[in-house]
Amino acid sequence: MAESVSIPALLAHYLRHRDTIQLVVAHGASNCANPLYPFQDVTMLSAQSTRNKTQPAESHPTEPSLEHANSYYAATANDSPKRSSLQESIEVDVCVVGGGFSGLSAALHLAEQGRQVTLLEAARIGWGASGRNGGQIVNGLNASLSTIEKRYGNSTAEFVGSLVQEGASVIRYFVNEHAIDCDLKRRNIYVAFNTRQMRELESKQQLWRHYGMDDHEMLDQSALQKHIGSALYCGGMIDHSGGHLHPLNLALGEAKALEKLGGTIYEQTRVTHIDDIDTTPLVFTSAGQVRCKTLIICGNAYLGKSVPALAPRVMPVSTQVMATEPLSQELADALLPSDSCVEDVRYILDYYRLSADRRLLFGGGTVYGGKDPENVEAKLRPNMEKVFPELRGIAVTHAWSGNFALSFTRVPQLGRLGPDSYFAMGYSGHGVTGSHLFGKLLAEAISGNTARFDRFAALPWFPFPGGQRFRAPYSTIGSWWYSLRDAVGV
Repeated sequence: MAESVSIPALLAHYLRHRDTIQLVVAHGASNCANPLYPFQDVTMLSAQSTRNKTQPAESHPTEPSLEHANSYYAATANDSPKRSSLQESIEVDVCVVGGGFSGLSAALHLAEQGRQVTLLEAARIGWGASGRNGGQIVNGLNASLSTIEKRYGNSTAEFVGSLVQEGASVIRYFVNEHAIDCDLKRRNIYVAFNTRQMRELESKQQLWRHYGMDDHEMLDQSALQKHIGSALYCGGMIDHSGGHLHPLNLALGEAKALEKLGGTIYEQTRVTHIDDIDTTPLVFTSAGQVRCKTLIICGNAYLGKSVPALAPRVMPVSTQVMATEPLSQELADALLPSDSCVEDVRYILDYYRLSADRRLLFGGGTVYGGKDPENVEAKLRPNMEKVFPELRGIAVTHAWSGNFALSFTRVPQLGRLGPDSYFAMGYSGHGVTGSHLFGKLLAEAISGNTARFDRFAALPWFPFPGGQRFRAPYSTIGSWWYSLRDAVGV
């Protein structure tokens, strides 16, 4: 269970570590997908410190069920079999830990090359963030290209710029190649509240164009009205290469494609610990063992303590989504005429889109440390009704929460724990595209083409200052600062 942090303890720690907190705020300067209106219930939760030894992973404290969350996505999921759990000791070629987008992308790329892949999922395919997120195909990393350029130089920015649209291409390739039914649509829009934010979008457009990406189009307030029926924004920018989809159905479709190519999936199979990670990995589960030639670890925010070396790299952060009842065709067309998905550009942001059956899916809210709020609808409804007053009082049929893994630098992490043990994690709220890209990079490296993997794995990472006790409060302080900046428009 998580332990609370008292305000006096936090203030005392702050006074001892003011310079560190300033560093936290500086590293948090990129837009973090932690959606809320300024000063509205940004919650913090610290976790118990992780001991530096292998121990059984615990179920997420707010997720006692290993079935899918009670979400709109689960209610409209395509048919998928309930797969058996691992109950024996086996030897395999490639073992993938985690049945979300990262693990599925890596597994499917390898299976297409003829590798024999076994995937272990602690609950059900797409149970975590991959099956609960906003369903938006947003290109780029959480850390912007300008941030990458400032931190790591022009050469690294050129490298990252060359691949940030590739995740969306991987998704479209899987959907087309394997006939995945997931309501895939094009376009996403970034919206601005003031002239400063519009200037930032113009700078982003110019920078992306500099790195060879020219799919962005600026929209003034009049042009934006053709896409969004809200008076809240002064303008925006559309990315014609973005899009949106039903994320759980994408994950289920990828799992089905993996099995058609000869892959094996075990569900309800939680990894408890891993031995021999620097030689021939031996993966222990709740009721079995897997000896493998190659290991890929993709548990991300739900990995828990099963791999202690990875625990300090990310912090779980929960975000929330709700679905309204189906809208009339007239109302849906009035709210989102072009059926694009939308996110605003504040540090604490909102995101929304229409589902295939014309519900508004509205996302936001954040809890550092990964605890679910008591009432998701109460947290999100005021934001939704501020964007679309026409929806005041409309029924909400589903409301749910889920965790993404936040890295300190807001840059995803890719690397090795041994010569044949790989990991990917920390997409920091940009995981739909990032996970598919990193799955491809993992498969490339395992197949012998390590150039892109090694380049990304060489980027430095830093643990959250304050350890697991104070990382959530520090991040909350940083979010307050950037929310203040957004509120006053500076």
